[in-house]
Amino acid sequence: MTSVKNMTSGSPLRILFSFALPLMIGNVFQQLYTMVDSMVIGKVLGLNALAAIGNGEWLNWLVLSMIQGFAQGFSIRLAHNFGAGDEKSLRRTYMTSLKLSVVCAAVILGFAFTALRPILRLMNTPTEIFPITVTYLSVIFAGVPIVMAYNFLASVLRALGNSKTPLHAMIAASVCNIVLDLLFVIVFHWGVAGAAAATLIGQAVSAGICYMSLRKLSIIHVPKSERSFDRTLAGNLLKLAMPFAFQNLIISVGGLVVQFVINGYGVLYIAGFTATNKLYGLLEIAAISYGFALTTYVGQNDGANEMKRVSKGVHTGVLMGVVTAAVIGTAMLLFGKQIVGAFISGSPEDAAATTEIAYHYLCIMAVFLPVLYILHVYRSSLQGLGDTVMPMVSGAAELVMRILTIFILPMLIGTEGLFWAEVLAWAGADVVLMSSYYIKIARRLSSSAYGK
Repeated sequence: MTSVKNMTSGSPLRILFSFALPLMIGNVFQQLYTMVDSMVIGKVLGLNALAAIGNGEWLNWLVLSMIQGFAQGFSIRLAHNFGAGDEKSLRRTYMTSLKLSVVCAAVILGFAFTALRPILRLMNTPTEIFPITVTYLSVIFAGVPIVMAYNFLASVLRALGNSKTPLHAMIAASVCNIVLDLLFVIVFHWGVAGAAAATLIGQAVSAGICYMSLRKLSIIHVPKSERSFDRTLAGNLLKLAMPFAFQNLIISVGGLVVQFVINGYGVLYIAGFTATNKLYGLLEIAAISYGFALTTYVGQNDGANEMKRVSKGVHTGVLMGVVTAAVIGTAMLLFGKQIVGAFISGSPEDAAATTEIAYHYLCIMAVFLPVLYILHVYRSSLQGLGDTVMPMVSGAAELVMRILTIFILPMLIGTEGLFWAEVLAWAGADVVLMSSYYIKIARRLSSSAYGK
């Protein structure tokens, strides 16, 4: 039977790290195929193609993040049901979440194709890369149902304490994607459409692996008598998930505004920012993994009313995050220039200028990386406690900081101001998340102590 893991007893450090490690390894493989994707595009198809992919990055993330938001929101109730040992409610939540995921995928799919061209025009997309971006995103958006399937199934497994199956799924997807990338782009000459198709086929493989794993899990086998659509539960699940999705939507809008400004500086700046943004996933690998671990850990312990364990686990997560960020940041400072250079081609002058832009941006993010890790720890902990509103507010703080930074700082310090939008957005979110968490946990600990 597929393994599940109860996190309501044992050392928080050991539990969090053992849960996060497979996710980190899986994310390494995911970033590997993302990087190979970009390297193949940048080296084989050129700077315009790399810039086109980067131009569509935030719009792509807007769609993906809404999918992830719904999947993560639904999984919170699953983790609570599992932590409380309520298998009947767990099955009901699973079935209702599954049906809601199908509806959400259809709505997001319609939105993606309707908004694609209008948003790219609003972003001031350069004429020479507009059709390339449209081609790439059209293929990617066609796979929205596949992406929703993987994210929902993987979130169910994580909510039940299983982080190993998503690892196996991601390894298989990565290998598949890399092989097909080389085949479709270099051998078949399908261009950016081939790279996008390789990504979707890899996602389909990972979704299939997660599905086969869940089929072996008896605690979510739902008898026919329990398969009716529970409207009340569906409403509660959407109340949890909508702030997730809206939070990601708000963050994406800020990113689109930043991309609008970057587009005004020309293809070299777009390509330079794209090269560094492709490394963003490497910077964030452990942060995302710790976040998933904390959401599950906090959710299960909250369901079991173990608030002291929640507090201890979050403090452990902060320590793990800061130390990990320092190690990754140092590695990027030492080797980042060589890494970003692997994405970039063109004339020696263009390649050198683009590499310098990319590395400068990377250095600023690397130095302040602990700020991002703290953001993930507190946001995920609040979400595990069932609070999806304040993380949404933190997304609004990110939006405000990005917009203020990208429009004001360049007027004061020139193009140097462009590089600070991400870091200051993280800092703005941290202020909201940390204050919200400590207020909430103090109240919950007090209520727990008095048996309320």
